[in-house]
Amino acid sequence: MGRPRTPLLDRARITTTALELVDEQGEFSVPQIARRLGTQTGSVYHHVDGRDGIVELMRERICEAIDSRTLDLEPWDAALAAWARSYRAAFAAHPRVIPLLTTSPVRAPKVLEQYERAVGLLLGAGFAVADVMPVLTGLENLVLGSALDLAAPETMWELPEDSPTPQLARALTAVGAGRADAAFDVALEGLIGHARTLLGTPAPDDRDHAP
Repeated sequence: MGRPRTPLLDRARITTTALELVDEQGEFSVPQIARRLGTQTGSVYHHVDGRDGIVELMRERICEAIDSRTLDLEPWDAALAAWARSYRAAFAAHPRVIPLLTTSPVRAPKVLEQYERAVGLLLGAGFAVADVMPVLTGLENLVLGSALDLAAPETMWELPEDSPTPQLARALTAVGAGRADAAFDVALEGLIGHARTLLGTPAPDDRDHAP
């Protein structure tokens, strides 16, 4: 038998195409996906639950790149920091999809399962139930904002040679090319430090000197 003129559709190919479109233009539409795959729009709808379903497929695809094994590390703050770094790397690969995902409720079972594990990590460490989601939401805000920062130009402040802001110029020169990473490290340590105060956990250096 000869090969079909129209490639076979499946959810994986639809997801890949949607991500390609978003990476290129910051948005997608079902007709655009269909055209790129050489099929009819109605055929795409046979495989997905509309536009919202495609958004969730993209969320699931990106979250597959997050190393959930980091949540098994000990102690809890090391696990949370490692998870945040993996989370950031996964979304930094597709920063233009972030606005689509942050305006859509999380429904993908595999993604919810990872959040369940993160909640379990904090509850197991002794956090009050009421503190868990503020900590995780704050972490998510930090991670996604930093992923967007990684996609920004390295130099976000363009100063003329005769700049009237010499102190800003000195600070920019001092931070060098690692500004986004350095900012993420500062913010992550600040968030985890605050979480330690909620729990009453000493910082790592204090643990090393504990009797």
